[in-house]
Amino acid sequence: MKGTFLLLALPVLLLASCTKEKVVGSNDLPATSTNYIITHFPDQTIVHAVKEFDDLQITYTVYLKNGVKIEFNQNGEVKEIEGNSALPDSVIPSAILAYVNANYASEFIKEWKLERTKQEIKLSNGITLEFDKNGNFLRIDN
Repeated sequence: MKGTFLLLALPVLLLASCTKEKVVGSNDLPATSTNYIITHFPDQTIVHAVKEFDDLQITYTVYLKNGVKIEFNQNGEVKEIEGNSALPDSVIPSAILAYVNANYASEFIKEWKLERTKQEIKLSNGITLEFDKNGNFLRIDN
């Protein structure tokens, strides 16, 4: 009887651990996230913010009035920024910005992503460049 109950309860428990999203107000964001937005996007307002629970991790996705989407980890540290126009220079690590200015002067950076072992940017011409954690160029990613 207990075995049957466990077999029936297991799928319910597995489904309960799936991703859950919740719309939150700007006051519900970590202070680090709010300060980041105020510092780097001072003329923008938050249109929409989502708190996502995925397994044991929490992420916040913030949408700004100018169409920029910013993803933060549970500590409020930026993980990814996507926009349709040039991102502010202040959000791009200086080594990456210097590389792009030297090698792709006519393009602008419209996306930046921090992953576990690397950073990635997308230029206005569609090219994606990969860098290590220190901002050293690795390769062009097709």
